[in-house]
Amino acid sequence: MSQLVLRLKAFGNSELAWRFRNSPPVIFAAVALIGLVFCAAAASLIAPHNPFDPATLNIMDARLPPAWIDGGSSTYLLGTDEQGRDILSTIFYGMRVSILVGIAAVAFSMTIGVALGLIAGYLGGWVDTVIMRLGDIQLSFPTIMIAFFIDGVAKIVMPIGMREEMRFYVVILAIGVADWVQFARTVRAATMIERRKDYVAAARISEVGNVRILLAHILPNTIGPVLVLATLGLGVAILTEAILSFLGLGMPPSQPSLGTLIRAGNDLLLSGEWWISLFPGAALVLLVLAVNIVGDWLRDVLNPRLR
Repeated sequence: MSQLVLRLKAFGNSELAWRFRNSPPVIFAAVALIGLVFCAAAASLIAPHNPFDPATLNIMDARLPPAWIDGGSSTYLLGTDEQGRDILSTIFYGMRVSILVGIAAVAFSMTIGVALGLIAGYLGGWVDTVIMRLGDIQLSFPTIMIAFFIDGVAKIVMPIGMREEMRFYVVILAIGVADWVQFARTVRAATMIERRKDYVAAARISEVGNVRILLAHILPNTIGPVLVLATLGLGVAILTEAILSFLGLGMPPSQPSLGTLIRAGNDLLLSGEWWISLFPGAALVLLVLAVNIVGDWLRDVLNPRLR
């Protein structure tokens, strides 16, 4: 316990903590991000209703406006959708799906990109050329096109009964495959610098295997930029998932994300039920904005050239 207290005190006196305390926008973004993640993680505990339990839904409560508008009900603070589901509760549950998809997609793309970047930067030669040219080809295809392709292949390969259940993994695969190149390029550049240093030469002289050199020596020295990219990539992944869901390629209605909720509400905008899509859209904007602000701050703090 005493060591933990000493470490916390050391962190409180560090430059990182000082810069955080003197950055009000970053503090606001961090607090908002923590609050949104908490609401998503504890949705089943703090949500006023369970919007996906048919036994609790009342069709007579469908399309109720927010509580502060005439015709609204205090039971449904942000109103209800066309099925009588509480908008606030659907935002909590939908945000949980969006965050999970974003984290899983970033982890997948980071794993692929870091592995290929280490191999390309360490071995060089034709291996480096092949991996980087594959990355160039990858960048020539937009994420939407890759998602269409993967979704089409999944529909052909999977049985009809499994398509809804596997949509979560298909979306993660589509986003992850589209975003690995930036991780590979960053790690490759750092690896090409690190492999020429004395500690790598000493490890080779000591007959340390290449895999151990990559994982135990080079990888820890390249992880800083990777973490920054992962933080910034999380916001992009969440937004990409929302776009795919809005286009009908993302999460199904049985596992709605924020993008799915926005799409459902968009069909009712012309009939005057603006709150069905506005509030999920506002939650998406706030979530992505908070992630991007924290990610930009981390990039500035961890990059010595920007100090």
